[in-house]
This record gives sequence, structure tokens and C-alpha cells, in this order.
Amino acid sequence: MELRRVTGLPPYVFAEINELKLAARRAGKDVIDLGFGNPDIPSPAVAVEKLAEAAHNPRNHRYSSSRGIPKLRQAIADLYLRRFGVELDPEREVVSTIGAKEGLSHLMWVLVGPGDTALVPSPSYPIHIYAPLFAGADVRMVRLEQLGADESQAGETLLGNLNEAWESAWPKPRVAILSFPHNPTTACIDFETMTRLVEWAREHSVILVHDFAYSDTAFDGYKPPSILQVPGAKDVALELYTLTKSFSMAGWRVAFLVGNEELVQALTKLKSYLDYGTFQPIQIAAIVAMNEAPEYPKAVNEIYQSRRDALCDGLSRIGWEVPRPKGTMFVWAAIPAAYREMGSLEFSKYLLAEGKVATSPGVGFGPGGDGYVRFALIENEQRIAQGVRSLRKALPKL
Repeated sequence: MELRRVTGLPPYVFAEINELKLAARRAGKDVIDLGFGNPDIPSPAVAVEKLAEAAHNPRNHRYSSSRGIPKLRQAIADLYLRRFGVELDPEREVVSTIGAKEGLSHLMWVLVGPGDTALVPSPSYPIHIYAPLFAGADVRMVRLEQLGADESQAGETLLGNLNEAWESAWPKPRVAILSFPHNPTTACIDFETMTRLVEWAREHSVILVHDFAYSDTAFDGYKPPSILQVPGAKDVALELYTLTKSFSMAGWRVAFLVGNEELVQALTKLKSYLDYGTFQPIQIAAIVAMNEAPEYPKAVNEIYQSRRDALCDGLSRIGWEVPRPKGTMFVWAAIPAAYREMGSLEFSKYLLAEGKVATSPGVGFGPGGDGYVRFALIENEQRIAQGVRSLRKALPKL
């Protein structure tokens, strides 16, 4: 049988590294896993307790609401007002999604189709590239690998690259997908750049979709701006907010699309045909997390910052200099010159085989990523130090 949509997908390179990692562990080897960005920090205890309580209530075992129960939508509206000073109508400008990946993928169904184009940064989180493709659209890449660590400079480079991609695209793109702080490059931008992005989108009749997965995961005084903080942004912008990283609730699959009323309602209508929402006890527990543990993201950040410092300082000591990210739970590291010709996939395999450290090869994030590997900060400082010692032995050319 001839299949649709999946036939053109390339091999998922992360799965290859994961299989090698599992094989090594089955062979009794101690692998330091800094590959898959799967948060290891516990979810808020108050949310776990509420989940257990709500799950014992048979009324919560029935179908829920695909757009999220009213108190859940109100909780995210309250969070946005408290955290970003942004007012949201929980009835018209908020819809709950079963994780940000589901929300983005189905959003593309209502924004683009065959014959349309979308602008997507590269390298990028894979679903950003493939969600428009699944909807039948073509993707035009916006170069992102050279943004750098300075938010203002990164903004200038981003806007220049965005214009370059726009000028060369035909038909002209309807949608641009962005995400800052950025996975995998960890690039950050400032509020001025957000403002200019909104102006650019209005001028070019483009809808901006901002995946704000790392909204609260930031260090050294940097505060990631919400695109909805820009006056008038709701005219052209949507934002995806998730509890995955901020509240360390990855497996719970609770996220939200907020912003432009017409487009939020379009996704709400589509989802009414597709699902009955997240399991209701999870929605109830998510309300409690946002309302009763609002400071939890700060505690999570302290852990990630300590791990970031342990990894960056450790790599520097062995002669592998990498930028110290101001956001995300990752470190984006250029492959050392002595090993660069290997390419990111073979280099990741080498680090796993010789150093017993799992990383994500940059090539898995699309064009522009092949000269890099991504470290995920999902092991504690002691394990990171152990991994660095192993890398010192595995990389004698440093």
C-alpha cells in the first residue's frame, strides 16, 4: 500500500543514538545521558497530590472538554497577566492543547495547506519543520545557526535572515514559526526584536507563531519576552505556552495556544472534531500548579543553571569552549575542529562509544546543525562531572 505523509520522512537520527545508548546500557555500561531533552526534575508536589485526589473522583473519568475546562483557561490567563502583564480572554483567546507539539501540528492544519509556504528557522526543533509539511505546505528555511549569544545582535541577524528568506520565497509565506529561547541553538532575543518582528509580520501579512516552550527557563537575569507583550501583537501573533519545562510536567501534556482570537477559535473548532482534551484530573492538577506553585519555575531554573555551569566549566577545562546559554535546558556546542570532519551523527556515536556520554547530533535539527551537538541538562552535577572526565579521555585531540 502506498502511504501518505510518512513516506518522505528521513530516518529519525535521535532514535539511532537512543538505540545505541540502550544497547550500551544492556551491555552493562554506565552511560551519562545528555541526549534526549526529557526533564528529570519532579513536578510540583501540590500538583501530584491534586492529580491523585482528582483521579479518585469518578466524575473526572468521563470525557472532558477539548478546549480545556474553564478554570484551566482562566489559570493560564491569570498566569499571563501575572508573569507578562498580558490580558487574555479565557473564552476567546485561549485553548488548551495536548502538549505544544500537538497544538502546533494541528494549528498548521488551519493556517496552511498545499500551495502555501511557511518560514521556519534552521536548525530547529524538528516539529517546527515538519508540522507545516504534514499540513501540505512547503517550508523555507531561515538561517539561525549564527545568531550568537547577545540578544540584540541575535535580533539583528534574525531579522536580516528573515527578510532574506522572505525575498527568495514564492509564493510568499503565510506563516513564520519562531521560538525563543531557542531549541537547539539556545539563542535569545530581546523585547525590541519582538517588537520589530510584529511590525515585520504586519507589513508582510504573515502570521507569527511563537513556540514559547522556554518562557521561564532563563538565567543570568535574562527574562524572555512574550510576543504578546508587544502592543497590537494579537493582530498577527499566536503563542504556545507549555508546563513541560517551566513546571517540569513533561509527561502530563498540558499546553496552551493563546493570542489572535480568530485563529485560536479556528484551532478550537478543529480540535472539537479531533479529541476530548487532556484527562480531566491532569487539567485540575495543572490549575493547582499554576495557581498554587507560581514560584516553582524559579526553583527549576536554579537546578538547570547549576548544571549548565557544571557542564560549560567542565568542557572549558578540557579544552572544549562552548557558549554559556542564557536560556533553555540545553548547551549547543560546536564540534571541536579536530573532530569536525566526522559530522555530528558520527561524532555523537563516537562520544557514546568512547566517552559513554549521549548527546543529540545537530544534523537531526535540520540544515545548519551538522557542525554541532546538543547537550541536555538532564543529569545532576555529579553525573555531568563524571561525563566530562570521560570526555577528556575520549577526546585526546583537544
